[in-house]
Amino acid sequence: MARPNEEVEALLQEYADLIAITRGDAIKARAYEKAARAIGGHPSDVSHLDVKGLRDIPGVGKSIAEKVTEYFRTGRVSAVEETRSRIPAGVRELITIPTLGPKKAMTLYQDLHISSIDELADAIHAEKLRDLRGFGEKTEENILHGIALMQQAGDRILLNVAMDTAEDIVAELSRTSGCERCAYAGSLRRMKETIGDIDVLVAADRSAPFMAALTGLPLTAEVIAHGGKKTSIRTTKGLQIDLRVVPPDSWGAGLQYFSGSKAHNIRTRTIAVRRGLKLSEYGLFDAESGQQIASRSEEEVYARLDLPWIPPTLREDRGEIEAGIKGELPALVTERDIRGDLHTHTDLTDGLAPLEEMVRAAAARGYAYYAVTDHAPNLYMQQMTDAKILAQRERIRELDGKHRRMRLLHGTELNIDPDGEVDWPQDFLEGFDICLASVHSHFNLSRKEMTRRLVRACENPHVNVIGHPTTRLIGKRQGIDADWDEVFAVCARTGTALEVNAQPDRLDLCDEDILSAKRYGVKFAIDTDAHSTVTLAHLRYGVGTAQRGWLTKDDVINTWPLQRLRRFLRKGRTT
Repeated sequence: MARPNEEVEALLQEYADLIAITRGDAIKARAYEKAARAIGGHPSDVSHLDVKGLRDIPGVGKSIAEKVTEYFRTGRVSAVEETRSRIPAGVRELITIPTLGPKKAMTLYQDLHISSIDELADAIHAEKLRDLRGFGEKTEENILHGIALMQQAGDRILLNVAMDTAEDIVAELSRTSGCERCAYAGSLRRMKETIGDIDVLVAADRSAPFMAALTGLPLTAEVIAHGGKKTSIRTTKGLQIDLRVVPPDSWGAGLQYFSGSKAHNIRTRTIAVRRGLKLSEYGLFDAESGQQIASRSEEEVYARLDLPWIPPTLREDRGEIEAGIKGELPALVTERDIRGDLHTHTDLTDGLAPLEEMVRAAAARGYAYYAVTDHAPNLYMQQMTDAKILAQRERIRELDGKHRRMRLLHGTELNIDPDGEVDWPQDFLEGFDICLASVHSHFNLSRKEMTRRLVRACENPHVNVIGHPTTRLIGKRQGIDADWDEVFAVCARTGTALEVNAQPDRLDLCDEDILSAKRYGVKFAIDTDAHSTVTLAHLRYGVGTAQRGWLTKDDVINTWPLQRLRRFLRKGRTT
């Protein structure tokens, strides 16, 4: 996604929040929210569009288009600035708390004069919120939990935001004269779900040109440290970048060292010591003579430790060393292995692009098959009906095989009710090629009730995949509480796959849950849950998460040939 689109999306969403805080027109606030999503999901860079071009984007009217062009012309929007000025900064800080909406934030400020997160926490502990209209003990618990989520996230950012920045920097430094190799390392290379800072490694004989290039980038807001071996900057978005330059002969050792994790590196250094060797970022050396033994490639370093090359996504000291010694490292699933996406949306419900555009974009990715899974009717705001979904099915059948012979599957994302039931009756569900079922509401059921809810959904003979199973939103909403061991066992027994949702703010299931479910023999689907053509590219983050969970091609149903996938989707039904 083009970064200007993201900037506008954030600005329009903020304006929608500001309208809500000031108790402005709710319809106007929703219009700005809709426009924010539409621009964020637009496939081309909106900074190159004029008012007329912006108005061609669904949901973007004349007033919004003019604000967008004003932003790119001046770097600000006067209406947003004026609205900001009427709201205390503390209130704007409060609305960043997950679970606390704009209206409640303004109530807290007006009735209790609360204008900071610390003041809010103190008021909750003093039980001052309970007498306010719309608040109560449960609300207090939710707000405290939201504060805890914020504190847990700290300064860490989502994987896709870090990846965009890292790839831009690597591209810039790679063009610098004298660069032999350049790559990002650290937790980003290991595809962790959030990133604290970005490590970039360069192999070159001279470091000065690269240190100067980094500090001179337009995105550099502050130089934290500047040296011959390491330079650190802070970007205009507040992200720290650490650049290290190593001699070309040390590239492999440097990449292995700076990729981490710390626990994995301790294990490899321990193995080296036992062999009379010393491992550092500059190479593998004989401990007595100091002679360099290996350093040019990671494969060479691992081989001299009697280990196979270990994929970065496994380097967390979770058994990868032992598996490598035994020759039992898994052949991890890759993005190239994915034959199709099984969870996507169109503008028939809450997607941003028409069916035809989504199909064309999927075909351009080289998929063998592709599923359209718009929301079912119990998610009432999507206004789905039987007639609408049947009309979509007819159009999908018309398009089937017309784009690079890609086969189309007609599916739906069902809603799992509190009792475990789903939207449509069994005979209607029979007409779909694939049915996902997801929890979209009632997140606070008891552990027993939530477990029963998920188990009943898995036991439905038409439910093929449980979508974003824990419902978490990273840094915003904790996952639901269930007996996941019981759920995993039922998934394995019923032939119900679990989704690895590739949306960067979900990555659900997470790597640890994937590892647990895999032990039960569960199968998985790596899906994008794409709501626009742009977000089909988020597949890479789902694959990275799946790799961290040690998944292979055989574990993932959408790496299978269509015939094998269709057999799985029948879920044992004989009709």
